[in-house]
Amino acid sequence: METVQAIKQRFEIIGNDPKLNRAIEKAIQVAPTDISVMVTGESGVGKENIPRIIHSLSHRKHGKYIAVNCGAIPEGTIDSELFGHEKGAFTGATSTREGYFEVADGGTIFLDEVGELPLTTQVRLLRVLENGEFIKVGSSQVQKTNVRIVAATNVNLFNAIEKGKFREDLYYRLTTVEITLPPLRERNEDIHLLFRKFVADFAHKYKMPPLKLDDDAVQLLQKFRWNGNIRQLRNVAEQISVLETNRDISLATLQSYLPTEGTNLPSVISDKKKESDFSTERDILYKVLFDMKSDLNDLKKLTLELMKNGTKVQDINPNLIQKIYGSQENESEIDFEEEPRTAVMTPATREDNYQMQDDNYLFAETIEEEEVLRLEQKEIEMIKKSLEKNKGKRKAAADELGISERTLYRKIKQFDL
Repeated sequence: METVQAIKQRFEIIGNDPKLNRAIEKAIQVAPTDISVMVTGESGVGKENIPRIIHSLSHRKHGKYIAVNCGAIPEGTIDSELFGHEKGAFTGATSTREGYFEVADGGTIFLDEVGELPLTTQVRLLRVLENGEFIKVGSSQVQKTNVRIVAATNVNLFNAIEKGKFREDLYYRLTTVEITLPPLRERNEDIHLLFRKFVADFAHKYKMPPLKLDDDAVQLLQKFRWNGNIRQLRNVAEQISVLETNRDISLATLQSYLPTEGTNLPSVISDKKKESDFSTERDILYKVLFDMKSDLNDLKKLTLELMKNGTKVQDINPNLIQKIYGSQENESEIDFEEEPRTAVMTPATREDNYQMQDDNYLFAETIEEEEVLRLEQKEIEMIKKSLEKNKGKRKAAADELGISERTLYRKIKQFDL
């Protein structure tokens, strides 16, 4: 069995961080087996090295190794890419095509960004993991394949499972062994080593002297957050190598190539936190709508009691009056025998006016003035309009109002129309 140091030299892996060494050790240990491996870590940490190590140390090393970026293949063609298709299976399928699982039979497939797979493709992949079977697109014939699957992702698959975007059974099939690569900001001592390796490579490539950082620049290099990890560090090294004529790099020069927000070390906000803002606003909206529905039901009850018991509703159901109009402290009781008037609701007198504050955000519901209309007046108005519209034809007016002609005749007589 090869040592960790030998593997680093073979695959040009720079660094002595304990977490990095542990990830390589796990890759060496699982390589001789056929179990599935999930490689996790942020984008740019070098996850593609782990499946290459596993394949080269396995009994499949003489078989094919295929790396597939699942996020780069359109959803409509990914099944065809992975499992192949028959001639005429879809528009443009002019010939039969072998998929990656057929081509890599006896070898290893690396599925990068596996969290981007569509749910239908996840079902097909689960079948391959369980019994090595797959069906080409447009075919009914079951085929067998013997491949080792190593997957990688930079997203939290547990969150994807909760949202219904990733199958839980597939997750446990893929993560028989999980290997996590640390982000560059957690490998403080390795950052300068990597930078020196990159500037040496670019000096050789572009035939120019290598760069050299002063002490202050080295400290900044190690304190910087490096959200893009090794990929970002390599890009910065290449920019400075090409653009700077002075090969001695100072703190000020290095700062000019780094994003300003990176030096502030901003806190990382999880996806759950990002979604909470929308969730809070949605919950507030639902609450307002439910309260409006409740108010409408209360008004219906009050109207029904008005019709049944006359105007002294406050004597019959004072709790309902207080719930709708609020407390009437130091004021006379509401007189329902007066002509309709405007009722003004204020936050102090309106029980259902909510004021909610989250940090500096204030949500307040204001109740606009509403004009109270008598049901009898509304009914007369509707009957008049319907009769005028139908030129006095009672049957047509009754049909439009949704009542019988006999009821309409009684209403006309009752209201002296």
